[in-house]
Amino acid sequence: MLGIRERLTVTVAVVASVLAGLLTAAHASAVLTFAVSTVALAALAALVGQATEQVGEWLGPGATGVLQSALGNLPELFVGIFALQKGYIPVVQAMLVGSVLGNSLLVLGLAFLVGGLRHGTQRFASEPPRMIVILTVLSVAALAVPTLAHGLHAPSGVHADALSLTSAVVLLAVFAASIPFALKGGPSSVPSPEVEAVTAQDNRWPLWLAALILAASGAGAALVSDWFVAALQPAITALHLSQRFTGLVIVAIAGNAVENVVGVQLAARNRPDYAISVILNSSLQVALGLIPVLVLLSFVIGSAHLTLVLPGLLLAALGLAAALDAFIVYDGESTWLEGAALIGLYGIIATAFWWG
Repeated sequence: MLGIRERLTVTVAVVASVLAGLLTAAHASAVLTFAVSTVALAALAALVGQATEQVGEWLGPGATGVLQSALGNLPELFVGIFALQKGYIPVVQAMLVGSVLGNSLLVLGLAFLVGGLRHGTQRFASEPPRMIVILTVLSVAALAVPTLAHGLHAPSGVHADALSLTSAVVLLAVFAASIPFALKGGPSSVPSPEVEAVTAQDNRWPLWLAALILAASGAGAALVSDWFVAALQPAITALHLSQRFTGLVIVAIAGNAVENVVGVQLAARNRPDYAISVILNSSLQVALGLIPVLVLLSFVIGSAHLTLVLPGLLLAALGLAAALDAFIVYDGESTWLEGAALIGLYGIIATAFWWG
């Protein structure tokens, strides 16, 4: 049944979600509602990840990868949908890029730092993460084309909507093509050593409980996302934050990076192969799946279209993160200093967006 960590996560998610709903109904302070909703969203994101792993464990390692790809970003998907309905395009763009940066720089850096300080240089099989990074780099390259076409004043630059839609469809096709590999336990599947350890202690969740928690946390994420987005703009105004900084850092971390703290825990247990797979797969899922899905949905539900014409600094940060990950995993080794450098770069990028 549920362990101590899972019970704590459920408690935080329930209490914070109920409190966020009450604050929203009472039209309380937007800043307080936003803060409580952020905590609730982070806890629900963690629950979605845990429940998805547990359901997948009953179905096999390949299915785990597919489920994580399909359901792992539910909270971010809901936040993106509600933000698109309100026309918060800068927030959505920054959130999506921030999700990739949060995992590939901040969380990966923390994993290298903690693992390196505890165990020295950590070594891992470089081929699986190299495949993940290659797909991520290719995804970033595809995302960059509409921005470059617009910035270089190419003939296609005036057709941002059509080019973005085409890029989104191609990315989703690549995502679909990766599913057979995941079913075979290939590069897009994420091994679940944490679940293996839990199973060894006879503490695996029953399938009905895992499915129930997954459904409940997904529904809760939908409700909280609505309240979160409703309080977003008033809170940004009251706190004098920019939309891009809020999306890049606060929204992205609440919706995604907190869930992947499991990667840091795995590195601390000297299991760098699994840690890197968990973290880098999260970045890949956003770049290859979540971004194109939200682009397509924006043309149906949004008050404004989400295109892939990104601000230059966002695109540059995305490219730097993908390139650095490729270099780091190539030699199959990680050190605490590499982790500190990745965290430092994340801090610099976040600071660059503080003013907008």
